[in-house]
Amino acid sequence: MATFPEMIQMLESYGLIDVLLPFLLIFTIAFAVLQKSSILGDNRRPYNKIVAFVIALSAIIPHVLNQYPDGADPINIINRAIPNVGLVMVAGMMVLLLIGVFGKDISFIGTDAAGFIVIGAFLIVIYIFTSATGMHGLPNWLSWLNDPETQSLVLTLLIFGIVIWFITKEPKDPTDKRETTRETVNKLFGGALGKK
Repeated sequence: MATFPEMIQMLESYGLIDVLLPFLLIFTIAFAVLQKSSILGDNRRPYNKIVAFVIALSAIIPHVLNQYPDGADPINIINRAIPNVGLVMVAGMMVLLLIGVFGKDISFIGTDAAGFIVIGAFLIVIYIFTSATGMHGLPNWLSWLNDPETQSLVLTLLIFGIVIWFITKEPKDPTDKRETTRETVNKLFGGALGKK
């Protein structure tokens, strides 16, 4: 009887991680973007499927044929970056669990923290993908952050700082109306996001 690790190795030998999973990821993202944006018009689901299929195959076939230059293969970049993005997601969930242990209600909507969290998550994902391409984009004055021990220390301090801030912050006055991030962006860019 085959063990689970042997089954995973067998699926890997068939190209599960190298071909099938990246194909499904690229196809799904391309299809979702085409559906949401309605580039090809409304009710064009069959066309969106075909275009998404072609986009996914256009990324997979050169990878299988080894036609990408070193460091520029999108499938290898995806395979290196996605586990790190998953790690960031797990770390975020652990922070929320730690905050929940102390009985605090968590609501980021309409607060200053929401914008910082979105910007921070965006920067982390950008860093993960640039690292996966081999371009370590940290400037020289931040090179000390490449040390794993320093990264662990900074991450630990950030997590504890966030937890302490959530526990000790003063409750807001419910009558105090704050501007949402959407309203702020609309004010800055003249209604670019439209009305809700």
